Amino acid sequence: MSEVVLASGNAGKLREFSALLAPLGLSLVPQAALGVPAADEPFDTFLENALAKARHASRCTGRPALADDSGICVAALGGRPGVWSARWAARSGAEDIDAANNAQLIADLHGCADRRADYYCVLVFVRAADDPQPIVADGSWHGEVIEQPRGAGGFGYDPHFLIPSLGVTAAELDDAGKNRLSHRGQAMRALADRLAAAGLTGTR
Repeated sequence: MSEVVLASGNAGKLREFSALLAPLGLSLVPQAALGVPAADEPFDTFLENALAKARHASRCTGRPALADDSGICVAALGGRPGVWSARWAARSGAEDIDAANNAQLIADLHGCADRRADYYCVLVFVRAADDPQPIVADGSWHGEVIEQPRGAGGFGYDPHFLIPSLGVTAAELDDAGKNRLSHRGQAMRALADRLAAAGLTGTR
């Protein structure tokens, strides 16, 4: 096994995951390149949504698949946007959904002193659509939401996600720095260890 279907059409995630999987001899193919439509994400937990997406991509292609579900969980908002992070401002009809999501989040936090937030990611790898033992890993990245965006890198909420210990936002980190620290980087390293332990890397 050296080629895995990525159950996402997000170019940022494809770039980050590809960089993290390459040392294992695994390459990612985005599901859209294989004609796979996006799966529904009807669940209230990251894990359930990721599992549904991985099974869907594998079922449509007959190949192993990797899916993630990730988002930003803000303490003052009771953990929201959470699983709705990518579509927090969907009703706005804006063409630039990242900008709209960020604007909505800042508006929701207006007047709140507590700006603590976690980026959270769960990854699910399935060997086949009916895999009874999916390989699962997760990661959390602690920070806080700032009013004014900073940085030109990353995507999503990165320009507003400050890492207090570094004094920079996720969007001010280069790709290598972000992969080292981020929720997805943490989850992917944990997943890589589990894939290697199961003999599923492309370098065995």
